[in-house]
Amino acid sequence: MNMKRACEILNTKKICNVFYKDNPVWIQEVNNTTAKVGFIYEDKEKDISINDLYETNL
Repeated sequence: MNMKRACEILNTKKICNVFYKDNPVWIQEVNNTTAKVGFIYEDKEKDISINDLYETNL
């Protein structure tokens, strides 16, 4: 994923299917090349490279 798309997802009210290493996440914050994400099925947050995020169309 690129920074522009990550910012679009962060600012949309639509549900987007975003994943990190096959785990569904939501983007909480974007800073330059990193994103703070929350994991959907775990009570955990992590700062990761935006390049490691990807979308799927379910």
